[in-house]
Amino acid sequence: MIAIDWGTTSFRAYRLDREGNVVDARSSGKGIMATPPGPNVLEDEIGDWLDDGPIVMSGMVGSRQGWVEAPYVPCPAGFSEIASFLKEVRWKNHRAWIVPGVSCRDAAGVPDVMRGEETQILGCGVDGTICLPGTHSKWVEVRGGRIERFSTAMTGEVYAVLKQHSILGRMMEEGAADPDAFAQGVRRSGDDGGLLHHLFGVRTRGLMGELAPAASASYLSGILIGHELRSRATKEVLLLGAAALTTLYAQGAALLGVATRTLDADAAVRCLFRLASSRA
Repeated sequence: MIAIDWGTTSFRAYRLDREGNVVDARSSGKGIMATPPGPNVLEDEIGDWLDDGPIVMSGMVGSRQGWVEAPYVPCPAGFSEIASFLKEVRWKNHRAWIVPGVSCRDAAGVPDVMRGEETQILGCGVDGTICLPGTHSKWVEVRGGRIERFSTAMTGEVYAVLKQHSILGRMMEEGAADPDAFAQGVRRSGDDGGLLHHLFGVRTRGLMGELAPAASASYLSGILIGHELRSRATKEVLLLGAAALTTLYAQGAALLGVATRTLDADAAVRCLFRLASSRA
């Protein structure tokens, strides 16, 4: 089969054998924001694979801005619910299936959504509190192999916006990550005053010579991740995602006395293989 992770900024494709092992992989920058998603992109990227078996695609390819919108499946959602709502697309003599996203509502009734992360989560096959750090970090409760509920924190995007487009970034200099400054930020997140007050301290500590320009970004990161962890972390957090981010979250959690365990970042392929098998 062919498993495809088609996101906002990237396109990743995996060719799998009959046992679900990856035998070949390709990637490019043809995310949905760079190139209109559709059959032309597939033929350009994996044209020689298209007859190798079922094609299952997950991620933003199924969003309103994607190839075809695959509606959200409400929580609780497991493999059977997601498999039931795969969206079929056809072109020439080929066809593929797009994985739907997942939705839920918080205690106040405000909706939340994910698209793409559900295949990573279900591919891991574990229960517990799973954190997927990133631009929009997801905190997910999994019970009995089903996504019961989740919430999103815009930590990564807020970090990028503050660093690039706010007064806080004016005093920052590029440099290597500073673990001590990051730890200071995590600890600061537990003080009185709240997040908005703590953020301004990134500037004032720099003005008073207490924070080097090259350390300010790490301090800012620590404040934001610290607030996220304090508001959501439980006794143990399962981390799922890119190594650089999961390592950072593990360091922050350790400072707060929260145990962590890192899951397989390539778990999505297993879920996509299983979904393809349901359509073979």
